Amino acid sequence: MGLWARIMRVFRASTGAALDKIENPELVLQQTIRDMRDRVPELNNSVAQVMATERLLIKNTENLEKQVVDLDSKIKASVKMGRDDIATAYIGQLQQAQIDLERTGAQLEHASLASKQALKARDNYVLNMKKRTAEAMQLISAAKQAKLQEQLAQTMETFNIGDDASTFNEMREKIDRRVAAAEAKLQLGTSSVDSQMQDIEREAMDIQLQDKLLEYKQQMGLLGSGSGNAASKQIGAAPGAKEEDVLDQVIVNETNDMNRSN
Repeated sequence: MGLWARIMRVFRASTGAALDKIENPELVLQQTIRDMRDRVPELNNSVAQVMATERLLIKNTENLEKQVVDLDSKIKASVKMGRDDIATAYIGQLQQAQIDLERTGAQLEHASLASKQALKARDNYVLNMKKRTAEAMQLISAAKQAKLQEQLAQTMETFNIGDDASTFNEMREKIDRRVAAAEAKLQLGTSSVDSQMQDIEREAMDIQLQDKLLEYKQQMGLLGSGSGNAASKQIGAAPGAKEEDVLDQVIVNETNDMNRSN
């Protein structure tokens, strides 16, 4: 294979590949339908010309038949009148008219056959055009459906790529890190020295309130002197005791004093 042939083959291959990419089946089918419909008027004109030739031959045949009949009558009249010369002239015309009539009749047969064939071809073309048009419309619908399916497939591919999922995962990790950092800060804040000092101050205030309560009970004679001193000693000896333990000790001491008095 020569160099020029190889270049031409590469050029045709590249051109064909480019045309395949830009060729839209829907547009091609629509243009094919338009081209088929545009040929119908041309076919109608051709059929009309054939039919016009047939009509013209029919008229010529009718005129020749009338001419033959008329010449025959004239020949007979000339013979009756004894005008053989005129009758001879009419006979010559009659023979020529008969030849023309025979020739025109043959042409008319061919024209009639051609007219029928032209009409049949036109009808077959129109029928085929309708069939092809319906098939093309189905193909166009299939092409549109294929295009929609391709768009849907591309959309599903974008969903499957995971761009949105990765974004959600990144945001979830950031939020989890912020929550963990906040919880760590909160834990450090609750375990600091300041919070411990606040707990001690609150407990000291509770002890003061209990001492005040015992003082009121002593003033009201609800507690004995021994129990009051014991409660005071108990409170003073255990400044870190809980409120429930102090009250329990006070109740026990008061019960013992009542038993001794009885």
